[in-house]
Amino acid sequence: MSATPKNSDSIIATEIKGGTVTMETVGRIAGVSQVTVSRALSDPKKVSAKTMQRIQDAIELTGYVPNMVAGALASKRSKLIAALVPSITNVIYGDLMQNFIDVIRGSGYHVLMAETGFSQEEEQAVVATMLSRRPDGVLLTGIHHSAGCKRMLLGAGIPVVEVWDLTESPLDVCIGFSHIKAGEAVARHAVERGYDKALIVSAGDERALRRKDSFAAQFGQLTGNAPIEVLYEAGATIERGRNGLSSGLEKGFKNGIIMCSSDLLAHGVLIEAQVRGLRIPQDIAVIGFGNQNFSPFTLPALSTVEVNRPYLGKQAAEALVARIENKPLPTKSIDIGFEIIARDST
Repeated sequence: MSATPKNSDSIIATEIKGGTVTMETVGRIAGVSQVTVSRALSDPKKVSAKTMQRIQDAIELTGYVPNMVAGALASKRSKLIAALVPSITNVIYGDLMQNFIDVIRGSGYHVLMAETGFSQEEEQAVVATMLSRRPDGVLLTGIHHSAGCKRMLLGAGIPVVEVWDLTESPLDVCIGFSHIKAGEAVARHAVERGYDKALIVSAGDERALRRKDSFAAQFGQLTGNAPIEVLYEAGATIERGRNGLSSGLEKGFKNGIIMCSSDLLAHGVLIEAQVRGLRIPQDIAVIGFGNQNFSPFTLPALSTVEVNRPYLGKQAAEALVARIENKPLPTKSIDIGFEIIARDST
């Protein structure tokens, strides 16, 4: 990185404390005028390579995102909300977003939604694109983001709501539940049902792995037996659920409970168990996560962990609108909890 002024850290701290990082901030750190920064961003060929490098270094340092719609807005508000979710096909996020959008629309705003997968790099790229359109607020899924993503969001100085997780130090506001406590609760449910052996079938996303780890730790502590684990880097499918049970049986699992990171995986486990002639819950028990629409209607009905997704979406929208309109919130970290739904599979 090229040299920047020695007081760049204090400049950044002052600007972020004031609520935003501007083109003028970038210019002061790069040692050029705001006009030069504007010229460089609109047509890099108009400045020298050395000057362009200093400007790019300053942008990277501050997390500044160029305003692609500057001058196009009659007011300081765009009435646009950016919403980033890992998957637009997963029912879990679909239910959440529908209720989020309903409240946002009713408040006079519009939602621009994007899919990020479970990649921090993709999330950062999408955030940069979204911020260049100057939304009034941003919804993110989860609390773990890249350093560059955090810099951009803090530098933008706009309200941010993180959902589907909890932390005592959110970027702005977070609304969700504890994945660690959810995993522990499933372990206690298993032991209360009389199971002292367990198999875990889990997708590889960060939140699923936290539930997996907390389940394993609590189950091991209560029973003295470490669960067998079958992990997939990719997302949940019925096929992976079926393969997960097959792999677990090959590893020696029998006469216990299967903790799945999603109802979709659990559905696959149920199918494979029936193909193999295993009785549920007499031979094995199965519990999922998410309480999807099909879960009460599997054979047998699937036990699962429910998070009130419609309520979560509504709470997230109301909190974001309140922050945009400078209305007070009672807390920056809102825990909506979860509930174990015990059905015939456990």
